[in-house]
This record gives sequence, C-alpha cells and structure tokens, in this order.
Amino acid sequence: METVAPAVDLVLGASACCLACVFTNPLEVVKTRMQLQGELQAPGTYHRPYRGLVASTVAVARADGWWGLQKGLAAGLLYQGLMNSVRFYCYGLAGQAGLTQRPGGTVVAGAVAGALGAFVASPAYLVKTQLQAQTVAAMAVGHQHHHQSILGALETIWRQQGLAGLWRGVGGAVPRVMVGSAAQLATFTSAKAWVQDQQGQLYAGLTDCLLKIWKQEGPLALYKGLGPAYLRLGPHTILSMLFWDELRKLAGRSQRQNL
Repeated sequence: METVAPAVDLVLGASACCLACVFTNPLEVVKTRMQLQGELQAPGTYHRPYRGLVASTVAVARADGWWGLQKGLAAGLLYQGLMNSVRFYCYGLAGQAGLTQRPGGTVVAGAVAGALGAFVASPAYLVKTQLQAQTVAAMAVGHQHHHQSILGALETIWRQQGLAGLWRGVGGAVPRVMVGSAAQLATFTSAKAWVQDQQGQLYAGLTDCLLKIWKQEGPLALYKGLGPAYLRLGPHTILSMLFWDELRKLAGRSQRQNL
C-alpha cells in the first residue's frame, strides 16, 4: 500500500466511500424498508409490501419512482464522508506512529478508528435511515418522520429529543462498526465489511430493540433484509477499498514527483 499523510487519507478515504455509496445506496434503501416492515404492527397482523430483493426493488420504484431508490443519498454521502474521514485519518495516524506494525495492531487500530468514526457520524446515519423509510402511505413501513431535508431532519430531532436524540442508537452502531472496521482494515487485501441501522423513539436501547423484535415478530425477524444487506456490503466494501487504494496510489505518485 502507498504511504500517504493522515490528512490526505482523510480526504481519500471519505471520497472513496462516497463514490461507493452512490452505487450501493439503492440496496440500502431496499434493506431499510425490509427491516422496518412489521415493527409497528400488532402481533398477528401482516403488512409486508417488501418481499425479496427483486420484488422489493420494483415495489420501491413503483411507489417512489426510480429515483426513489436513491432516497437518503445526500444523508448517506454525509454519513460516509464523516465516518470514513475520521476512520481513515485515525487509522493513518496509527500507521504513521508504527502501531499497525505491531502484532494485532491493525485490528486494534481499525476497531478504534471505526468506533470514533461511527460516533461522529451517528446523527447522519440516523437521518439517512429515516429519509430512506419515507414513502407513500400504502407502502409505508415503520414510523414516518416526513423530513424535507437533512438540515430539517437534524433540527426536528434536536428540537423534539435534544442533543442526545441525535445520537440515539449509537450504542448499537459503535460495536458493529468497530468489528467491521477492524476486519475491513486489518484484512484489506481480501476485504471484509461493516454498516446498518437505527430508528426513532421506539426502543429504549439495543437490548430493548432486540427483545421487542423477537417477541413481536419472532427470531427470524432479526435477519430481515439480510439478502440486500449482504449484497450491499460486498460491492460497497470492494468499491470503497478499490477507490481508496487507487486514490492512495495517485497521491503517492504525486508526492514522489514533487520531491
């Protein structure tokens, strides 16, 4: 891998993952809709407008138009930019300090960098999920927030829930991203993954969320959207790492030419 300054890695990492996000956001929209369906329904009632990857993709397009598959893209780009700029910058600092050369150093550095990135970007992920869930009444799943923009969403959450509301669900997001980031960065040449969800005021925390879903919808509901999630994570991870590596090569060549 090319060695570049941590500040350069900040820009390159964010840019690479934002490029990947443009290609994988439609799968994220489908995954979000599939995961949210059923959570507000009484036990024994079934409103399942999203069934399977292909059928769900068509359902989203019919309800919101083909551009509906890119709902929440701006918030997704903001999330990727914030999270990965912090993540790659911190990982670059660890590499520059020689920590990644020690046994297990890449895993620890990747986990810590991912945790910091997930914490900083958590409000953007919350807004992204809420925007992606918004649709016409007949196809609506989960709580509909009716945000008009990213800033409007942030303002509404701040006004209704306070500053802490912007970080609702961060307790579940940070461990997930830590594990994914450690695996992804530590095994870069073969690549591995991270990412997922959050939603409104329905749950008191991660444990409460898991128990309520299990009780109301059964254990298999914990795996809703697994297909789209897997298909999204694969391309997103590959594209992110590919773009990042190529951008680092270009930056490295440019640095050598200027010497």
